Amino acid sequence: MGCFIFNSSIGRKLVMSITGIALVLFLTFHAIMNIFVIISPEVYDTICEFLGANWYALIGTAGLAALVVIHMVYALWLSIQNYIARGKDRYAVTANAPGVEWAGQNMLVLGIIVLGFLGLHLFNFWYKMQLPEIMGQEPATGSEIVLGLFQSPIYCIVYMVWFVAIWFHLTHGIWSAIQTLGGSNHIWLPRIKMISNIWATIVVLIFMSIPVFYLITNLLG
Repeated sequence: MGCFIFNSSIGRKLVMSITGIALVLFLTFHAIMNIFVIISPEVYDTICEFLGANWYALIGTAGLAALVVIHMVYALWLSIQNYIARGKDRYAVTANAPGVEWAGQNMLVLGIIVLGFLGLHLFNFWYKMQLPEIMGQEPATGSEIVLGLFQSPIYCIVYMVWFVAIWFHLTHGIWSAIQTLGGSNHIWLPRIKMISNIWATIVVLIFMSIPVFYLITNLLG
């Protein structure tokens, strides 16, 4: 099994798909959690406290970090493999094949954009909440951090642009992962693509509703 995962292109795509689906499920949970910062900041802070420096939260954080690293390493590995396989054809100017989306051609670039802002996101939240609690210090509350960040219109706009990149990444990534895991035929593939687009759109809209809410609040206030 180990040789299959490391030495086979199919095995590497399988790892990409499994880690990708796991990250999509986490992102979905994260979106549902985050919307409470608008609905009820008290509930949001309670959830943040529950997911603080407890043993299960630390295990979950370590597992999530491992998923991100594995997903990115395998994405880079597959991209390099495809680059080498194309040989001299990589320099040819060709139109995209029919049915090949822009996101599918630029998944690595989209992933790098997502990873870059993820670092900023970790600094603004994990570094200011879970890490201080681990160090025995008093952490900032989640709602206070969110309110402080989204007071800046620039941060709101950058946040929304980041989620546009995530939307493109998800719309291709979800159906591609399901296809790799065996959910593909001429009947179900179009349905899977539609479900992927709907799922990605709902998750991204939930996230983007937060900066939109604060932008409107700041303008009216």
